[in-house]
Amino acid sequence: MALIVQKFGGTSMGSTERITQVAKRVAKWARAGHQMVVVPSAMSGETNRLLGMAKELAPKKQTNEYLRELDMLASTGEQVSVGLLAIALQAEGVPAVSYAGWQVPVRTSDAYTKARIDSIDDKKVRADLQAGKVVIITGFQGVDEGGNITTLGRGGSDTSAVAIAAALKADEAMIFTDVDGVYTTDPRVVPEARRLTSISFEEMLEMASLGSKVLQIRSVEFAGKYKVPMRVLSSFTPWDIDITEEAQSGTLITFEEDEQMEQAVVSGIAFSRDEAKIAVLGVPDKPGIAFQILGTVAAANIEVDVIIQNISKDGLTDFSFTVNRNDYARTLDLLKEKVMPGLGAAEIVGDTRICKVSIVGIGMRSHVGVASKMFRVLSEEGINIQMISTSEIKTSVVIDEKYMELAVRALHRAFDLDMPVSA
Repeated sequence: MALIVQKFGGTSMGSTERITQVAKRVAKWARAGHQMVVVPSAMSGETNRLLGMAKELAPKKQTNEYLRELDMLASTGEQVSVGLLAIALQAEGVPAVSYAGWQVPVRTSDAYTKARIDSIDDKKVRADLQAGKVVIITGFQGVDEGGNITTLGRGGSDTSAVAIAAALKADEAMIFTDVDGVYTTDPRVVPEARRLTSISFEEMLEMASLGSKVLQIRSVEFAGKYKVPMRVLSSFTPWDIDITEEAQSGTLITFEEDEQMEQAVVSGIAFSRDEAKIAVLGVPDKPGIAFQILGTVAAANIEVDVIIQNISKDGLTDFSFTVNRNDYARTLDLLKEKVMPGLGAAEIVGDTRICKVSIVGIGMRSHVGVASKMFRVLSEEGINIQMISTSEIKTSVVIDEKYMELAVRALHRAFDLDMPVSA
């Protein structure tokens, strides 16, 4: 008997018919003797619907009070899902109980709309599991020290599921999605993309951080930190698929690099359209300038990605960085209102028509010339590189958004990712 945490996305919960299928799948695992905890997302489109109404009524400036109410609103979608799934399981003859994040409780920081999990109290959940019940917990949300409902950001149900699996020391976290695993890149961009049977945590962490939408980055961080075995698999296989076959399907995210994985120099191509570039021009080249610019941005809970500072000329330099496109306008306002007056910069300019394309692979550690090959391939396609960022197992470039799909296809082909893996 194993303790399994299963997470189901919004598509899987999109209608009462689909919720019934999820219930049958969970019931199959419960009847096989496993202790089951389920973390479902809100029904497909529900969070967007709720936030869309909020946008119609929103004040001109996004205050902390406004963000608090957004979390109060958005959290209701998952509460509907857990209640419906518990009812569907009861209809299957399986004892089930649902909890909102604050009831467990899942303790978080007070950064509304992008809170981080601090701790999870597992007493209530373990008691229900011992009593033979399936426990269903809302994803995407928790409660801060002041008793306010918080949410973890879009895709936060993945993070909730893995964090709950870590707290319970679960045998595996199974993330059911509308794809059947992790691919070398998005098959909608490159039809020849291959499903990976396994991928290392390091590679998956890079892929998630660089734009792969299969898993939210914080869920992979949790899994790696707490050594939670994690599997990505399809929720669209028949619910009555043999349990042994289902347990080995999809993509396993592993802790150790097996020999076959070491043969691949590049394991995948990630990309993100949600990028915006900001350049602060003509700033004094002196100690503390980076903090003076980015400290204010960080204090506003805005994440900065690629950073470049140009060579100084006549005591002045240009400082460029990227942020999520949703944070672009707010970042510009912050810089103009709080940074520019004391900085003496000549100008602040921005560009929202960019994207980031990245190659990822643990094999890059032991192979030279991988980045130069990437740059050569992009050059041959006439694609100009605006910014570059590297780590031990990835190289990212910022390019014009209109060249994104061309770049991904060219790199996927150049690194032989469309070729079948040799036995």
